[in-house]
Amino acid sequence: MGTPSLASLSAMALPLAFVSLPLYVLLPNRYAAHFGVSLTALGALLLAVRALDAVLDPWLGLWCDRWFAIGTARVRQRSVWLCLGLMLSFAGLWLPDVWLSQFGLDITPVAILALAAPSLVVAYLAATALNLGLQSWGTRWGGTVLQRSRITAWREGVGLVGVVLASVLPSVFNASWLVIFFAILLAAALWLWRYAPTMAHTATGLTEESSWLSPLTQPAFRSLLQVFLLNGIASAVPATLVMFFIQDRLQAPAGYEAFYLGAYFVAAALSLPIWLHVVHRIGLAPAWLLGQALSVVFFMWTVTMNAGDFVSFGLICALSGVALGADLVVPGALLTGMIARHGDAGLAEGRYLGWWQVATKLNLALAAGLALPALQFLGYSPGTRIPEGLWALSLAYGLLPCVLKLLAAWRLWAAREHLWEKSHGE
Repeated sequence: MGTPSLASLSAMALPLAFVSLPLYVLLPNRYAAHFGVSLTALGALLLAVRALDAVLDPWLGLWCDRWFAIGTARVRQRSVWLCLGLMLSFAGLWLPDVWLSQFGLDITPVAILALAAPSLVVAYLAATALNLGLQSWGTRWGGTVLQRSRITAWREGVGLVGVVLASVLPSVFNASWLVIFFAILLAAALWLWRYAPTMAHTATGLTEESSWLSPLTQPAFRSLLQVFLLNGIASAVPATLVMFFIQDRLQAPAGYEAFYLGAYFVAAALSLPIWLHVVHRIGLAPAWLLGQALSVVFFMWTVTMNAGDFVSFGLICALSGVALGADLVVPGALLTGMIARHGDAGLAEGRYLGWWQVATKLNLALAAGLALPALQFLGYSPGTRIPEGLWALSLAYGLLPCVLKLLAAWRLWAAREHLWEKSHGE
């Protein structure tokens, strides 16, 4: 698959990045500051809708398989409607006052939440279905280790660009322009999908009895899912705590957060060609193991950070971003090879990726569930500078992720019989 095809196929990852980060980080602040919505009520709504979304992921994956079984044209057809639903729901979330005014309703906190609930459901489900289509499309191409890695790297690299834009643009554009820009990105990605490689009808072997639970019967998939989950929680813990660490442990001036996050994501994006070369030389699983080891070596030094260590922390962010490149390139490519070895290539990618999405969404939830209560128990409170609390923050931010990374590396090594493959093919 050439570069134009990879770019066309991966384009959808860019607008989809706007559905995750802004809705969790920026939307609550907008609703509280502009419309007086209770953060508790909005948080409960976000949690409930996200839980519903995660529960439905395997079922959506089964439907995705059925669309691909008919052909790529059916996927494009369904994607038009999904993009339309996503665009309208995104507009409803960012411009609730405009929508309520159009219906002649009062703009009250209750009305805002009443509109946000269905908008969130549609936005999350449409984004999940589009993401499953994006990942299944690339996964169904399969190929050598290097080709699978390139497909994954392109998708994740474009997604990183989306994450950076989604972090910056809401502070530059007002809500109306943000919605317009998102609609343009979504329409452009959908148009580029017209030029993505077409796959033929593949319905043979897909029956009505095909179960969305079938991937969990595969020992290799369960092993890979365990590694992916442990590794993902290890990355999600510092993501959950990074703002606290920068503000209270480093006591950095306002605005440094953007610099550190930018260094992390830019370094990850720039490292992708390096990791593709590493994969070509030593193979997928060994490359992932190397990335996990480097992540621990780089990140464990955050435990020693004190107020004023701005440059050192910036260097750690950049180096950790380089290690993150392995997490972006390898797991999806490993999953593709595993599906092919089990004879499910072209038949059941959506079902596997549905469970993959569940694990992805569990990462942040489990990270918050592990780290935040532990911090409170150990005496840390945001905004305070008590030495005992800051030490607890350092341990939770710097040590806990390293322990989880080592557990993921151990599980990857223990499952080498199922997951390791040669660098130049199956």
